[in-house]
Amino acid sequence: RIFVLGIGFFTLCFLMTSLGGQFSAKRLGDSPFTIRTEVMGALESRGVLRRMSDMLEMLMKRMDILARLENSTDFHKGDEARFPLDRFQPAAGLMERIQAIAQNVSDIAIKVDQILRNSLLNGKVMEGRRDQCEVPRDPKYPDCAGKVEWMRARWTSDPCYAFFGVDGTECSFLIYLSEVEWFCPPLPWRNQTAAAPSPPPLPRVQAAFRSDLAHLLELVGTGKESLSFMKKRIRHLAQQWLRAARRLEQKLKGRQRDQKHILIHIGFLTEESGDVFSPRVLKGGPLGEMVQWADILAALFLLGHSLRVTVSLKELQSHLGVPPGRGNCPLTSPLPFDLIYTDYHGLQQMKQHMGLSFKKYRCRVRVIDTFGTEPAYNHEEYATLRGYRTNWGYWNLQPTQFMTMFPHTPDNSFMGFVSEELNQTEKQFIKSNKVSSMAVVYGKEASIWKGKEKFLAILNKYMEIHGTVYYETQRPPEVPAFVKNHGLLPQHEFQQLLRKAKLFIGFGFPYEGPAPLEAIANGCVFLQARFNPPHSSLNHEFFRGKPTSREASVSSQHPYAEDFIGKPHVWTVDYNNSEEFEAAVKTIMRTQVDPYLPYEYTCEGMLERIHAYIQHQDFCTTSSPPPSPKTKSPAMQSPPSPLALSPNGTHLVWSPGASRDPHAWPPVDSLQVWVSESQHTCTETCRRHGLVCEPTFFRFLNKEEVFLQLSITCDSTEYEMNHLYPAVAENVHECYLQKEPLLFSCAGYNTKYRRLCPCRDYRQGQVALCRDCL
Repeated sequence: RIFVLGIGFFTLCFLMTSLGGQFSAKRLGDSPFTIRTEVMGALESRGVLRRMSDMLEMLMKRMDILARLENSTDFHKGDEARFPLDRFQPAAGLMERIQAIAQNVSDIAIKVDQILRNSLLNGKVMEGRRDQCEVPRDPKYPDCAGKVEWMRARWTSDPCYAFFGVDGTECSFLIYLSEVEWFCPPLPWRNQTAAAPSPPPLPRVQAAFRSDLAHLLELVGTGKESLSFMKKRIRHLAQQWLRAARRLEQKLKGRQRDQKHILIHIGFLTEESGDVFSPRVLKGGPLGEMVQWADILAALFLLGHSLRVTVSLKELQSHLGVPPGRGNCPLTSPLPFDLIYTDYHGLQQMKQHMGLSFKKYRCRVRVIDTFGTEPAYNHEEYATLRGYRTNWGYWNLQPTQFMTMFPHTPDNSFMGFVSEELNQTEKQFIKSNKVSSMAVVYGKEASIWKGKEKFLAILNKYMEIHGTVYYETQRPPEVPAFVKNHGLLPQHEFQQLLRKAKLFIGFGFPYEGPAPLEAIANGCVFLQARFNPPHSSLNHEFFRGKPTSREASVSSQHPYAEDFIGKPHVWTVDYNNSEEFEAAVKTIMRTQVDPYLPYEYTCEGMLERIHAYIQHQDFCTTSSPPPSPKTKSPAMQSPPSPLALSPNGTHLVWSPGASRDPHAWPPVDSLQVWVSESQHTCTETCRRHGLVCEPTFFRFLNKEEVFLQLSITCDSTEYEMNHLYPAVAENVHECYLQKEPLLFSCAGYNTKYRRLCPCRDYRQGQVALCRDCL
């Protein structure tokens, strides 16, 4: 009998738990598209209540039968007479409780039944509304009807639409297109459920320089050789980074800086992009990209910003808030990051999975782009019409959102990387231990040595040649027997080799890597080949398909070293001229050089540059382009030019009396306007005057009156899309202004035109920043 009572009690508990689960699992009103589902769930709950009431009633009947059997049986003999009474006193109390619960359950069943009847009635009203929706005709939403038509045909093509509640009805289409996307006007009957206005944003947390890199190493993660390489590099340079952060903190003198929430997604390391780099880390493959990413991570972290690091598509989707499906829907919530640093692979992955949100938030993206993306390749329509379209371009971003390894094109932002710095004691030690007859070849892959026997034979007459070519079991046949090959060396051993060597020699490839700067920083002279004609996408396979023409700019293996460092540290000679090559080798052996590292490639230089970009670059608020002459009315005449002729009359400068926007960056005081020669780009024109081309200043030049101020005769002036404009065709006195601001470009030239070029000054050793830019 006690056993039966226990079973009854636990059955009651189980039923009550099940009932609670029925109600908690489904809540009416969770979604405007689940009314029918919720009603069915509640009907099931009503059935559970009734079954529970029936079971309790049956339990009561069985308890009553057991009680009668107890009274009719003779259990009153001897000492056992008192036991039944003791046992059934608590049982009677339990029966009273069961009776009370049964009554409560019966009352609840009646109330639930009433609620469900009201819910069904409301559901029918809502169903009527859902079936009666019509596509609104609102001129403010011209695409609404077309989008509804598309949804009718395609709403099952991606599960994300069902995730947002689309169920095939007209109203679900309109609700989605007005509340999740923004192609249709809000439905009037939905206004009652509109969310309350969000509270004002909380004050931003201020960024504070960090003094420890341990947490960054945790953020980078594990599981890939490439990640291990980057963490080793961060650890190796940790003390230099920390000293540089302290110096910049003192330089900024407590200036307020908002802490940014930053996502770093290294797309080329994801499995979906192939991750060709990780397996090659231990086999001599190119490491330049991983060097740069490691330095970017260290700089952003030390500047005090909040970071998230991903190297997988799944993590990217999770951090962005991508809904389940195939990527056609917007994100489930506002983007939680102020900035996203990624590469071309990551950019493609974001576009595939963010739907319309990609267009909304792309102004927050910064693309790490080794070789750069010129405006002509970036503008989708223009690239398609003019033959500049490649597999990597046509993103319609602001060109300065692309960040390069070297400052070879001012159209992009120069991100860079760092090389190890030496103190004075280390520099003196290196100078005293240099072996003047020792050379190291730039090239860890055997293919780079192929066909270079002639140069190597000349070099071998004067110097002992060392190589660091990767091989597994057999020495590569491309490496001559007289070369001392060390195999692939760890970074610190490679540094020791450079500290002994006098010469670091390149054979034309790879282009623009970090190794020559490391060699120069360790006291080597870098010898490289001059390319005649210069390499570009027009004549060299390596650049073909990349979103940059690099016209006349790749004049050597490492143009930055040639243009910004030069002799005595960098020698650029014609390798096809054996006499010139041999003479250069003999001169280098006699030349004494100190270890040298440009400031912009120090830890402090990179921190300074990234700090300035984060503080001042804002691509989410852009000024509108000036109206073209055909759209101007007498009341829309453009304001007078803020430019004035320089005292010597050779160029234009910012007029002392013109107003200045205190938030403009770079500051307009640094602007100088020069007219190019017909065979020169604006990049070359500014450089010839000791300046840097600054594309953000083009908007001040793109006016008719600027031609007049420069005494340029214009018989006609036209607005057109052309990456060479503003410019003048002097032989016919035709002037051209830029119609599309995304096409303002420092790159490119045509012998037909002389271009108007916006130039600025720059900080010594920091070409990315003007003198007053910090």
